Amino acid sequence: MMAHMDRAITSLEVSADLIAEFEREWIEAWNAHDIDRILSHYRDDVRFVSPLAVRAGARHGAVRGRRALRDYFERGLASYPALHFQPIAALGGIRSIALHYRSVADRPPVEVMELDARGQVRRATAHYTATPNRDAP
Repeated sequence: MMAHMDRAITSLEVSADLIAEFEREWIEAWNAHDIDRILSHYRDDVRFVSPLAVRAGARHGAVRGRRALRDYFERGLASYPALHFQPIAALGGIRSIALHYRSVADRPPVEVMELDARGQVRRATAHYTATPNRDAP
């Protein structure tokens, strides 16, 4: 079990420590291409929504459940064997974390992850489309 899941989120706002720990663990898991570590951040009944999932055939861009998410993420890791994320920013909200990072082809996506009381992602939404004529940081 990942450290972020060992403690309960007792307030509405996510603490700065939890944000930093979650970001570090999440990025490290992806950069290690360790599917089990990646998936440890997500609940069994997770809902993941992404414009890339639409291109992969997911209805309405939604991947439902950790088992389906495993398949989706494994295809992504196989398609991008040199995948490496670089953190840009991590922001906390009401039981949520937004991670901004540099990804494949130097894209700067933002993923907003709603957390349950155990710190696992119950819903995640990925954002990839940048505003035209504006450079990302």
